Amino acid sequence: MKTHKPLIIILIVALLVVYFLIGRDYLEQRNQKEVLAGQIAEATSVLALIPLPPADIDEQLADAQDNLWEVQDTFTIDTNDTRIVNGILRLAEEAGVIAIPLSTQPWTLEQVLDQDYSVFRINLEVTGNYTQMVSFLYRLENSDPRTLILEQLTVEKASGGLLLENTVEGPITANIRIAIYAPPMEK
Repeated sequence: MKTHKPLIIILIVALLVVYFLIGRDYLEQRNQKEVLAGQIAEATSVLALIPLPPADIDEQLADAQDNLWEVQDTFTIDTNDTRIVNGILRLAEEAGVIAIPLSTQPWTLEQVLDQDYSVFRINLEVTGNYTQMVSFLYRLENSDPRTLILEQLTVEKASGGLLLENTVEGPITANIRIAIYAPPMEK
């Protein structure tokens, strides 16, 4: 009987330890349950604020895809460097300014908003009076190719006077950097 007493005590202690561990785990899970319930309630209230999509979302998507394809069809431009430069020089002549191409860069591939584009850049020096310069810049921005962008424009009055004084007379000089975007070219 003496050997049974220590075994019973060891068994009771072991049961108490197991009971303690199980009880502690239960309490931790209950606390986690309360935290998770709070997070679920918060997420549910945030989701309730998000409006439901319109009933005609499929039609709107189809219309948007049709419009995208139409725009992409009009995005094709002439990528011949010589014709582009000659077109810019023709616009300069029509506006009455003298345009000198200083440098061009070959077509390069650039990424804009996760979309690839081929880009052609040209630097010009343009001389004329204020009215002619405004006419040239307007024609340049509103002519073909429609993807032409003035990246940089620096204007200086040649005679050292203020730019807006006597605008019709007196030459001004502009340094212009132009970029023309096109769909990516296949190599």
